[in-house]
Amino acid sequence: MVATGVDQRAYWVLLSKVAGIGPARFGRLLERFGSAEAAWLAPALELAQLGLEPRAVRSLLDLRGKLDPESEWRRLEQLGVSVLTLDDPSYPPRLREIPDPPPVLFVSGALTVADEWAVAVVGTRRATPYGRQVVERVVGEVARAGVTIVSGLARGIDTFAHRAALAAGGRTIAVLGSGLDRLYPEENRGLAAELKERGAIVTEFPLGTPPDAVNFPRRNRIVSGLSIGTLVVEADFKSGAMITANAAAEQGRDVFAVPGSILNPSSAGPNQLIKEGAKVVTSADDILEELHLTAVVEQRTARELLPSDPTEAAILARLSHEPTHVDELARAAGLPMAVVSSTLTMLELKGLARQLGGMLYVRG
Repeated sequence: MVATGVDQRAYWVLLSKVAGIGPARFGRLLERFGSAEAAWLAPALELAQLGLEPRAVRSLLDLRGKLDPESEWRRLEQLGVSVLTLDDPSYPPRLREIPDPPPVLFVSGALTVADEWAVAVVGTRRATPYGRQVVERVVGEVARAGVTIVSGLARGIDTFAHRAALAAGGRTIAVLGSGLDRLYPEENRGLAAELKERGAIVTEFPLGTPPDAVNFPRRNRIVSGLSIGTLVVEADFKSGAMITANAAAEQGRDVFAVPGSILNPSSAGPNQLIKEGAKVVTSADDILEELHLTAVVEQRTARELLPSDPTEAAILARLSHEPTHVDELARAAGLPMAVVSSTLTMLELKGLARQLGGMLYVRG
């Protein structure tokens, strides 16, 4: 039986609560049943035939008997939580590009077009005075340039990064490893309230999810996934910050690192990343110039003044993070070279494309 009059996103929320259904299985459910509602109401036999583990089937059936989609949706509305699903046009475009994007994103505050220009900042919870000074200077300048700062609201470097962005009058996004109603750490509740007014708090975990350790590696891929590049300030070899840096590299995003003393264990992670090819950061310009973010405000204005048309959409659809020659773009789009060249110029102005030289282009 199919329910009526219920926001379809409510069923995405319900499925996100099922233990054992991650992004891959969520995708299989949607492909097999056509909608989240149909998947939620599917017979147990069909769920098992799809390859769902017995515990996932049991969890779904148990929740189906307990949860009401309308009640769950009203609860989110009452708490001021918005929901973005993977098929929502407002879903963050950079996050959509990663290998395992979260099917559901819970948001407190607001994500905007401005957040497409974002840099993640991560590091140790036991920040040194050096680390704090670096964050306040470098992150503050990056935020003043119009770049959104993404971090994890944890103690130490994360907290300093959010505060530096706010002090600079910029936007910042915190990504949680828990539900929005289970804020962690508790001492950052005041920071979270301020942050929500000047950015957003996001998570893939539904309400009620506690901040368990197993959630944070999953959280870290979202931190890097929302960002063009990731900056590691201070981190031990085996730390969440290094997991985030690795996730950024796997996602094809740039990794930056602040060098530190070889005698300080907190600098072991960044120093190792530099050995492996991460870009050294000694000033905000190292980030802004490498990522072509020195004209973010101009690019944002251009995007607002020059809305996409079918030609721009056709060219942009054929661009990726792999370099493509302008001749190939013209052939693939079936457009004259002059049209393709002028369109690429507009896309560059908007920050949606960039030229690598030799008439090779990639997504901005």
